[in-house]
Parts: sequence; C-alpha cells; structure tokens
Amino acid sequence: MNLVADESVDAPIVEQLRSDGHELIYVAELDPGVPDDVVLNRANAEGRLLLTADKDFGELVFRIGRVTGGVILIRLAGLSTRAKSAIVSRAILERGSEMLGAFSVISAGSVRIRAPR
Repeated sequence: MNLVADESVDAPIVEQLRSDGHELIYVAELDPGVPDDVVLNRANAEGRLLLTADKDFGELVFRIGRVTGGVILIRLAGLSTRAKSAIVSRAILERGSEMLGAFSVISAGSVRIRAPR
C-alpha cells in the first residue's frame, strides 16, 4: 500500500509499515513543519493514503470538505510504540483496501471506517 505518514506519526510505526512492505513517505524525514493542507495535497496527488495522529485532518476533510484519497487517524494514546506499531500494522493489513477514499480511525480494540459521501 502507498502511504504518506504525517510527522505526528511515531517513527517506530513508520519503520514497521516499511518492513511490512508498504511504500511510505514520512513527512518528518522530508519536510518537517509543512502545513496540513500541503501534506493532504501531496497524499492526494500521489494517490497515497494519509496516516496521521493529528485530528486537524478530520476538520479539513469533514468541516472544510477537502477531497481525500483516504485518511487514517491513529488514536492510540497511552500505549507503547511497540503496541501502536502492531495495531496499525494489523489494521492496514486486514482492512487497508476498505480505507481507500475513506476516513478511518484506528483505536485500541477497534477500526472505524467512514466511507466517503
């Protein structure tokens, strides 16, 4: 799967997804501090799912109505980075194809996928 990881995503999650074989661009490695709308534009232009821990992307998609090829919001506060990495890896492996074009939330014990309207 082709992904863009916002700089809010923990580096161990990025490493795990890369080792799983995903093609992943990590904003923290390329252009830290870039605005959220630029990150979303890049993901859309390159046909990549956007992976983030930043709730502001929900506002861009739902409140402002930005079109997206898919956003995955990670809500795993309080867990170890190892546990977060395993949960995100498993969720993308099992449900990644459903996340295309949707707004998905990965939390402990659940994956919610809200399909586009």
